[in-house]
Amino acid sequence: MVGSSPGLARWLLLVISIGQNSQVTGGCSGKCCRGRDLSCSTTDWRMDRSYETCYCDESCVKTKDCCFDYFTECPAQDCAVSDWSHWSGCAKPCQLSVRSRVRQIEQKPRNGGEPCPSLEERAGCKEYRDHRGSRCSHNSGPAFITSMEFGKGRPKRDSYGNPLDPGFCMEFKLESRTPHCTLENRPHTLWMRYITEGFKVCVACEPPASRNGSICQGDGQDSDKQAVLHWQAAGNPRCHGTWKKIQKMQQCDCPPQHTFVFI
Repeated sequence: MVGSSPGLARWLLLVISIGQNSQVTGGCSGKCCRGRDLSCSTTDWRMDRSYETCYCDESCVKTKDCCFDYFTECPAQDCAVSDWSHWSGCAKPCQLSVRSRVRQIEQKPRNGGEPCPSLEERAGCKEYRDHRGSRCSHNSGPAFITSMEFGKGRPKRDSYGNPLDPGFCMEFKLESRTPHCTLENRPHTLWMRYITEGFKVCVACEPPASRNGSICQGDGQDSDKQAVLHWQAAGNPRCHGTWKKIQKMQQCDCPPQHTFVFI
C-alpha cells in the first residue's frame, strides 16, 4: 500500500532530503544575525518543508520563514570568562609601580551574544617593605593616589599577620591638574576624569600606606591650610597637580567618584 501512494512516497523522499541537507549543508551554519536582516538568508529547506529562500535572523521566528536548522545553529551565547587571577606583586619595592590581574575567555560570544568584557585590569601600587623586609623610609614628596576601587583589595594585615590600624581620611580642595588626566581611556585610568579643579575630594589614609594609623606620605598634616601641596595619580605619571588641605576626618564623606586612597 505504501508503494501505491505517490503522495506518501514524495513525503518520505522529502524527509530523507531534509535529513541529508541538515547533515551536509546546514542552512544557518555561520549565518546567524540579530534583529531583522533581509540579507541574512540562503536557499535551503525551510521549517514549513518548502525548499526556497529561508532566513537566519531573529525575526524569522515571527515570520515563520526560518531555515530548518535555525534553532540548533542560532541560539545566542554570551561571552563567559573565568574569575580574576590574583593581583600581581608590585614590581619595585618602596617605589610607585603598577600591578595587574587577568581573566581568560571560557566561551566566545556567538550569534549576537554579549561581547567579552575587558580581560585585564591594572592599578597603581606601592610596596611598603623592601626586599629585606624593612619598612620603607617615609620621605617627603607628592601624595600618590589611586581610585578607592583599586584600594579595596589591599591587605589589612602586616607581613607578620597582625591587624592593621583603620586609618583616617584627609579632605582637600583641588587647585590644579594636568590635562593628561583625561586623555587616556585605559580601564585603570578612567577614575582620573573625576579629578577636577575647584572640587572637594577625600583621600583615605589606610593600611598598609598609613604608618601606625597616623600618617601617609603627602597627606599634608603638618602643613598650613594655605600651603599648596602636590599629588600624583598612580598608573599615569603625567596626571598630577596641586591641592590644599581642608581638614582631617575619621571617615571620608565625599561622593564615591571624588573619594581616593593614598598608596
